[in-house]
Amino acid sequence: MASTHPATSRNAFRSFESCFLFKGLEPAHRDALVARARLKRFNAGQMIFLMGSPGDSMMAVLNGKVRISLSSAGGKEIVLATLQEGEVFGEIAMLDGKERTADAQAITDCDLAILERRNVLAFLEKHPSACLLLVEVFCQRMRLTDERIGEVAMLQLPARLARALLRIANEQMVLSNAMDQALTIGLSQRELGNLIGAAREPVNKCLSVWQRSGIVQVEDGRIIILNRDKLEKVAEEAD
Repeated sequence: MASTHPATSRNAFRSFESCFLFKGLEPAHRDALVARARLKRFNAGQMIFLMGSPGDSMMAVLNGKVRISLSSAGGKEIVLATLQEGEVFGEIAMLDGKERTADAQAITDCDLAILERRNVLAFLEKHPSACLLLVEVFCQRMRLTDERIGEVAMLQLPARLARALLRIANEQMVLSNAMDQALTIGLSQRELGNLIGAAREPVNKCLSVWQRSGIVQVEDGRIIILNRDKLEKVAEEAD
């Protein structure tokens, strides 16, 4: 079960305040908005919201990981994004008041800061300049979505998988500021397959080939990048 906690800890909201969505706001304005947020904890595997549910809030990841995905009637899942500390989601449905366009699920235990639609809209009415930051978020989301669709449509599996591993490594490096941590990918082969639109078996086969070539090492549910240069060359192969 998810549990709700009072939004009283200043340290707990530092990640929320540092989200690039709010970085451009004056401190007083940002604090006024953040003060309206509430904390909620989700257990690993728990659904945060389902596609089609009311979009009455936006959320920021304080810690842990969240998966944004689409599921077909046949049960096939396509992962649109894996979000980590400092990233926001749910803002599109929150702003237009329509249904959620994807599922959100906690990959690990995570704490989220939640802002209700009524509070955000009231804030934007008083501070319209903040709308420009929201436009920036939307543009980034659209670019990422277009990039993922293009990769699935145009690239062979090895290139898609290489790009996904490098993208995750780069994101982890930004968050941890440590190259050794960034080179270890803590996703299962099934999760990687969902991320690039492929079944687990071909992902496993590709990783096995790379392991024999010294590009990666697969162990205990982790993938360790051993030769980034070679992986980057694979990522650039369009055919």
